[in-house]
Amino acid sequence: MPVCRFHKYWRILCLLSRDTILSSSTGKPFQDPFLKSLISSQATCFARFISVMAPINDDSSVSSESKEQDHPAQVDLAVKEPQRTTVATRLKQHLIGHVEVNLLAETELLILTFCTGMQDATTFPDYHCFASNQTGNTVMLAMAILLPDLTGKLFKTENIGVALGFFLAAGWITGQLGHIIGPRSRLWIVFCNLIQTILVFIAAAIQYAYGIELEGTKTMVVIGLLAFAAGSQVVLSRALAITEISTAMATAAWVDLLIDPRLFAAKNRPRNRRASFLAALVAGAFFGAGIYRGIGPATSVLFSAVGKLIVTLMFLLNKAEKAPKPIGIV
Repeated sequence: MPVCRFHKYWRILCLLSRDTILSSSTGKPFQDPFLKSLISSQATCFARFISVMAPINDDSSVSSESKEQDHPAQVDLAVKEPQRTTVATRLKQHLIGHVEVNLLAETELLILTFCTGMQDATTFPDYHCFASNQTGNTVMLAMAILLPDLTGKLFKTENIGVALGFFLAAGWITGQLGHIIGPRSRLWIVFCNLIQTILVFIAAAIQYAYGIELEGTKTMVVIGLLAFAAGSQVVLSRALAITEISTAMATAAWVDLLIDPRLFAAKNRPRNRRASFLAALVAGAFFGAGIYRGIGPATSVLFSAVGKLIVTLMFLLNKAEKAPKPIGIV
């Protein structure tokens, strides 16, 4: 019904405008009696129609505003949902991103080197083998096999074999899985360090619970746990591409340090890394030997596990490596 009225009024306005144009061309006002009577009778109805339609539009705007006021939680949820998605995305990217090689990464490897020195300072007196230094284990294994009469009291063939075997197994597993997952992925590095830390804690717990024995099943379990953790640690340190800090083997570091042509240069990052690595390894060995003599070997292994746990948490704070720019973009 309102639509029909609107069309009627629109026709009236068209007629009025037409006559107005005609009268303006002649210079005289229009004198159409039909239009005069029709306009006078319908003007009031047209005004009423406009007054009725206006509140309807106002009500629609008010109703939309009232809906927003009635449901503020839905509006806030729509605004906050992208923020939550952004935080989750950033956390995921932070975990799967590659760890940047910087001063913090070097510090973490030096702490692990210190822990390695503590372990080897206690495992050799107790078990006559090294948990981390496989150069010594390789030579001693050959001597123990070929010269058992001369080395029977110095070395234990089964202990050396367990240490070397578990070290190599850990290196192979960690290295091959790292190729698949990504050797410098933060999630992979944190996971590997956490597993290593748990293994060292278990070894310390066994020593606290059952004491120290030169041979036996418990002894082989402790050696295997420490050697497996050390093998995974060395491979993981190589993934960070800081070859000067291997966290375990010192022979190559000593040689590379001495033959460095820029040994006495004011600025030499590789030399500084090698010197820091050797200092951390020696300091860890002295510290572990002091704890071994003053408190006991289990405490030294426990301190080593605590140090590895600290490094595991520190890896969560490393900056992510920036993605390389596409070719052609400066």
